Amino acid sequence: MTQEPAPLPPDDPTRELVVADPAAPGATHIALAGDTYTMLVTGAQTDGRYCLIDMHVPAGGGPPLHRHDFEEMFTVLDGEIEFVFRGTTTTAHAGTTVNIPANAPHHFRNRSAAPARMLCMCTPAGQDEYFERCGDKVGSRTAPPPRLGRDDLDERRRRALDLAPRYATEMLPDDGM
Repeated sequence: MTQEPAPLPPDDPTRELVVADPAAPGATHIALAGDTYTMLVTGAQTDGRYCLIDMHVPAGGGPPLHRHDFEEMFTVLDGEIEFVFRGTTTTAHAGTTVNIPANAPHHFRNRSAAPARMLCMCTPAGQDEYFERCGDKVGSRTAPPPRLGRDDLDERRRRALDLAPRYATEMLPDDGM
């Protein structure tokens, strides 16, 4: 017996159209793990359904090995990014989309000599807030990270590790990448 689908809920007029420009004045740019992440669409704007982040990944940039209990999808816009997913390496070039299932160990690295750019969508949202709480605000999408001393770097790592469980994330032992 086939059930009738539930009717769509009514429109929520409290939610607004979001038009995101990574170069717009007032955009939030976060330096983290050697990269600069621009918050395009936040969980606050999507009622927690997803977030969209513009990622500027300089040569050699990328986060350490980790996993999290949410879906993550990347679309490479410029350059190429090397993804390691459950120990297998795949190189994604401009125009390629990579989906990382929830809870799978992964990380990425820009192995080229030129900066790369990609969009990252996380569903549900939360990664946007985690990045804002762990990283440092910078002035633009391509701004270099601030120069931090050893004590400041150690403090950022502690903060990321301490906040990770709240944002359904686990940092994993380095896999030598």
